[in-house]
Amino acid sequence: MKQAFKDKVVWITGASSGIGEALAYALSARGAKLILSSRRENELERVKANCQQPEQVKVLPLDLTDSAGLEAKVAVAIALFGQVDIMVHNGGITQRSLVADTDIEVHRRVMELDYFSYIILTKALLPHFLSRRSGHFVVTSSVMGKIGTPMRAAYAAAKHALHGYFDCLRAEVSLQGIKVTVLTPGYIRTAIYQSAVTGDGGTFGAVSQEIDNGYPADKAAEQIVKAISKGTYEAYIGRLGEERLALFVNRFLPNLLIRMMPGREPK
Repeated sequence: MKQAFKDKVVWITGASSGIGEALAYALSARGAKLILSSRRENELERVKANCQQPEQVKVLPLDLTDSAGLEAKVAVAIALFGQVDIMVHNGGITQRSLVADTDIEVHRRVMELDYFSYIILTKALLPHFLSRRSGHFVVTSSVMGKIGTPMRAAYAAAKHALHGYFDCLRAEVSLQGIKVTVLTPGYIRTAIYQSAVTGDGGTFGAVSQEIDNGYPADKAAEQIVKAISKGTYEAYIGRLGEERLALFVNRFLPNLLIRMMPGREPK
């Protein structure tokens, strides 16, 4: 599996922390050339310095909310190493608020970051992949892209949209040598919960026991590396537990899952 990534150019968004940071370390250890992107350039430089092969890492700051500027970033990314082999869509934001309490602008903000930014970058990079008849889009969705629970409507809607879009893209381009892998992480130990947006657009700022006790990001990265190397269409990321069970119940007994939800304490 290590040889599968040697000298491959992998572009990771949301690379300054969490899953993106852990994935950068895992791929650098396997000889990949990396392009690291997020808004926080100083944190990207820190991640670069901690990679096993920092000389094979380029930092490309970008703001996923800057829709107008994203397409130009693709040309810059390609120029850094002359090509991009794997695009890992990983940046994003989560949300914690009841539907009745969530402003429409919060829905727009989450959708813009968690869905439309991925689409803009994908459409801009796709001609490069098509011209080479090679490339791999890796998309960080969530268990919430498959099911729905209280206080996550905006987030779940964006993640559900990713599944629909990238499943369609896969069907269109698979015969041209282009792969699409959609990741559905469960609870992963990152800081995403603290930065969640609330119904009025504020920051949630609280901790989550589920996240604090979640699957370590470095172990999640190893699962992701395996899924990429296999070209898996869709991969659950995390430990065997409640989230994996929810996916199973949703697939085979959806009515049971729906009956379970109203009685559950929102997380």
